[in-house]
Amino acid sequence: MLSGWEWIIILLAFVVILIWGPSKIPEFARGLGRARAEFERASREYLYETPEKKASKSSDDEAILLIAKALGISTEGKTKEQICQEIITSIKTLRTSPQT
Repeated sequence: MLSGWEWIIILLAFVVILIWGPSKIPEFARGLGRARAEFERASREYLYETPEKKASKSSDDEAILLIAKALGISTEGKTKEQICQEIITSIKTLRTSPQT
């Protein structure tokens, strides 16, 4: 015999079929599956970030600092974005200046 929860699930399934129709249910389930997979992938990446990724981030920062120093840009008290912007403007000015 069916208990109370089973009747509620059957009733909800019947209402869903009446509202959206049987053709929309697979699309809805696919969307939920994709969302769940994306959530699990993102949480896995966040929880189990590999040391290689951390090392590549720090090596990128070091490369930016080396480029800035080579161009004569002061890096103290500036964010990474500010330094990158100054590098870009410095390179643009070097390209447009007449070469001797």
